[in-house]
Parts: sequence; C-alpha cells; structure tokens
Amino acid sequence: MSKISFSNSQALSGGGTTENPWKVLQQFTQARIGLGRAGVSIPTKELLEFQLSHAQAKDAVHQPLDIDKLQQDLEQLESTLLPKTVEVVQSRASDRFIYLQRPDLGRRLSKDSKTYIEEHYSGNQDMVCDLAIAVVDGLSSKAIETNTLPFLQALLDLMANETQQDWTLAPITIVKQGRVAIGDEIGELFNAKTVLVLVGERPGLSSPDSLGLYLTWNPHIGLTDAFRNCISNIRPEGLNYKEAAKRALFLLQESRRLKLSGVNLKDRSDEKVIEHSSDTGNFLVNTLDK
Repeated sequence: MSKISFSNSQALSGGGTTENPWKVLQQFTQARIGLGRAGVSIPTKELLEFQLSHAQAKDAVHQPLDIDKLQQDLEQLESTLLPKTVEVVQSRASDRFIYLQRPDLGRRLSKDSKTYIEEHYSGNQDMVCDLAIAVVDGLSSKAIETNTLPFLQALLDLMANETQQDWTLAPITIVKQGRVAIGDEIGELFNAKTVLVLVGERPGLSSPDSLGLYLTWNPHIGLTDAFRNCISNIRPEGLNYKEAAKRALFLLQESRRLKLSGVNLKDRSDEKVIEHSSDTGNFLVNTLDK
C-alpha cells in the first residue's frame, strides 16, 4: 500500500484536511474560528487543543488556592498605604463541593470569621478607612495566583503618587470559598467607605486565568449587583495590569467624589473631560477629538 500524504490541494479534492478561509481571522481573537475540518469533523490537532483548554478550565475551578503563599506574597507588597497585616477568612461554604452547590453560602462570612473581624476591628471606633480590599478565590484560583500581586502593586503605586487625595486602607483580606457579594460584609465590618473585590472569574475555554474587580461604595449586606462597578478580564492576554489599575483608580476617585457606585457611576477613564471655566457653568464631555 502506498503512503498517503495530505497536501492542501489533495485536501481540497477530498483527500484529507480542508483549510478554512476564515483562518486568517485567528490573528485577531483567541476564539475558536477557522479551524478547518477533516472529513465531517474538526482536525485532530484542534480537537486535542479544545480538550486541553477544557481540562485547564476545570483545573482552575477545582484547584485550591495556595493561601499561605498568597498571604506571604501580599505581606511583601511595597506600599506605604498598606497595613502589613493580611487577614484570612472563610465564607459559610465549608468546602469546594458546597461552594459550587450553594452560591448563597459563598456570599457571607462564616460565623468564626465574622466574630474575628468584629473583635479585632469593628469595635475600634477610630478605624474608618477609605478602602477595604478583599482577594476572593471565586471560580479560578489560577487567576488569583497569577494576577493579584502585579495588579495590586500597580494600583497601590498609582494611589501613592496621587497628590490630590490621601487614602487609608484596611488590612487586605483573603477569602476562601468566596463570591463577589462577600465584599459587602467585609467592607461593613471594616467600616470602609468603599470595598474593592478581586475575584477569580468563571473560566472560559481560552481564558482560565481572568481576574475580575468589583467596586462598591458604602458596602453593606443586602446590596445587589446594580451597586457595583466591574472591570473584567485582567490578565497578560487581556486587560493589562497598568490599564486595569488606571481604570480602577478612576472609579475609586469618582466613587469617593460622588459617593456612589454601580449603574450611576460610569467608567470614563478613557475619555477627555473638559471643564468649562466661564461663568455659565457649562461643561461637556468631549469624545470627538481623540
């Protein structure tokens, strides 16, 4: 039997893999487009890469966050704004299985964790801070392990260089088996004016390591997602750390100035704002001269 080789011309005549003309668009996206086909199926190479991505997404959900290493790394962050103490707390979901089955339990602190923060911080009437930062494992420990430190360092550097406003920060909190809304309870217990939640996002098949940010003014138990601002897909292949930190700082500044967050607070960090100085008091947001 003669050896069969698959050339593109043969493939087009039905002898093997057929290239897809849409493949040229792959340079613009990580989405699975233009994969070609082998007979009536996708090529083996593409199938194996799909299975690898699926496995990586599952690992991101189930792999436990290395709490001890993250705590040590956070304590080494270089910033005059940040207390060196890093607290570790637990949601009401006692393990990963319960966490996945009961999202409501991931939104509240366990009784022991709540009592600990109350005893060490909430009783101090002098402790009123501008910002509490909660690092939450969420649905991707990989996202937290990869992106938390470089993003926070970029944000803290920007905040420290601000000349118009001073910031006081509560100790960073690491939350095990947590979801976004748990930041409301943490912010309330720390008497924080604003809470910023860093959470591992639900993994996609091309992005198992996306970090998400949620900002809430006046955090307290019972708020809905309408009261939060979100910055998503922070990772080297997505929104880079410097740009994410710039957007986060803009939202923090505007939230403190306007005393609100969520649907009433728009991210205009990439717009040029011109304040009119005449007596008419008019102003405009200029988006035309980019």
